[in-house]
Amino acid sequence: MENFTPVASTLGGILIGLSAAMLMLFHGRIAGITGILAGTVRGVAGDLRWRAWFLGGMVLGGLCLGFANPSFFAMEITRSPVAMLTAGLLVGFGTRLGSGCTSGHGVCGISRFSRRSILATITFIATGVVMATVVTQLLGGTV
Repeated sequence: MENFTPVASTLGGILIGLSAAMLMLFHGRIAGITGILAGTVRGVAGDLRWRAWFLGGMVLGGLCLGFANPSFFAMEITRSPVAMLTAGLLVGFGTRLGSGCTSGHGVCGISRFSRRSILATITFIATGVVMATVVTQLLGGTV
C-alpha cells in the first residue's frame, strides 16, 4: 500500500458524514453531489441558494487545504488524455444510469438502509474493481 492514510481518511470520512447529516437536519435534503450539481445547473426554483453554498463550500474547502498544504494534491497522472476523457464520460454515464453517485447512494443511502442504494453502491464498487483490473492487468496500465 503506497497511500495508506488512516488519520486523514478517517477525518475526511467524519467531515463527509457531518456535512451529509447537517444537510439532512437543516434542509431535509440528501447530500448526493450529482443531484446537487444537476439542480444547480438546471436552476431549480427555490433550491439554488443552498445548492450553490454547498458546492461553493466544497470548492473553497479544497482550495484552502491546497493552499495550506499543497502536497496533499501533488500527484502524477500516468494515463493519456484520451483515457482520462473516456473514464470521465463512463463515470458520468454510470452516474446517470445509477440515478446518483457514491455520495448519495454510498454515504446517505446506505445509512438509511435503502436497498436501491446498497445495490447501486455494490455495483459501483464491483465495476470499479473490474475496470481497474482490466486496465492495469490486461491493458498494461498505460491506456
